[in-house]
Amino acid sequence: MNEGEKKLEWAFTHMKILQKIKDDFEKRKPFKGINIALSIHLEAKTANLAKVLKIGGANIYVSGSNPLTTQDDVADALRNFGIPVFARRGEQESEHLENINKTLDVKPHIVIDDGGDLVHLLHYERKELLKNVIGACEETTTGVIRNKALENAKLLKFPVIAVNNGKCKHLFDNRYGTGQSTWDAIMRTTNLNIAGKNVVVVGYGWVGKGVAMRARGLGARVIVTEVDPIKAIEAYMDGFDVMEMKNAAKVGDIFVTTTGNTNVIDSRHFELLKDGAILTNAGHFNVEIAMDELEKEKVSKREVRQNIMEYTLKNGRHIYVLGEGRLVNLACADGHPIEIMDLSFALQALSAEYLLTHQLENKVYDVPEEIDIKVANIFLEANGIKIDKLTKKQIDYLTKPH
Repeated sequence: MNEGEKKLEWAFTHMKILQKIKDDFEKRKPFKGINIALSIHLEAKTANLAKVLKIGGANIYVSGSNPLTTQDDVADALRNFGIPVFARRGEQESEHLENINKTLDVKPHIVIDDGGDLVHLLHYERKELLKNVIGACEETTTGVIRNKALENAKLLKFPVIAVNNGKCKHLFDNRYGTGQSTWDAIMRTTNLNIAGKNVVVVGYGWVGKGVAMRARGLGARVIVTEVDPIKAIEAYMDGFDVMEMKNAAKVGDIFVTTTGNTNVIDSRHFELLKDGAILTNAGHFNVEIAMDELEKEKVSKREVRQNIMEYTLKNGRHIYVLGEGRLVNLACADGHPIEIMDLSFALQALSAEYLLTHQLENKVYDVPEEIDIKVANIFLEANGIKIDKLTKKQIDYLTKPH
């Protein structure tokens, strides 16, 4: 057994929900004759999702959704299982795009996407494949935003299930998963103490909430920047300082971007940063920190430690960027905890089957409630947790006039 196969085995041992789904899929083969293109950050948990879909009968092609998040030994393990994989760590952008395109060569009936790249390619560059597509599942906030934009423009050509919007996804993956894995990546990459430092969390959605919560737990003083007044109030009432980025830039020691938007740290802020400030991104694409502008403003740069690039600015200050400004928890570590991704990938597997069994319009749909409930119940059962059930009297009280 090679290292990648060991990683897959260790992860699957702790993926109790996916184990149960695998047993069911193995008996029923719901994806027999179905082609699936999958592009998600390629590490052990993702590989197990791909294996379960293949065991369920799918003909599946796999690529990574980010040039720096593929684990090569895991990709090899999938190939040994008979799944074509088009990915390697450290791809150039052109090679990365080429590999994603190769995933679509399977002529997919179903697309499982992370960031919307496969859906985008199908709509703009691989239109000849659209006639085969039954639907797609999307893993991330960024991808859902892109798919909703297609829907709003009346351009969406097949239904998309926004797995990211499932309660068993965003309430746990975005908050607890990113919250833990982001700090795992920052700490193992820098080997620095977090306690006592000023941590600036840019954005206070579910990801920002998780990152801020864990930073406080590590002893940091947390500052939140926001553009949404409601979320700003949330951050304030959760006990965090809230200020504009132009002010936060002057005092922050570590910055974590979590917005899904572009240029939230850019040339407006670089010269305001303290000497030694550390910039990291926990959003899907490497656009939140304006790396192109930083490249123009630098005097010099050098790698000072694996995954840490030092930029020297004209004012003599040094700032450090982790993982090229890409998704730090996967570029610099192993991504979300296994049990968190078990929840998310269970939703992916069941949502993919839902696309096969339901006639849907060309819209973006939330995860059906029955799938969320099923996944939640399997999780509770696997962890030995029992909960109460409503009595008939309680149901009547909640549903009938009184």
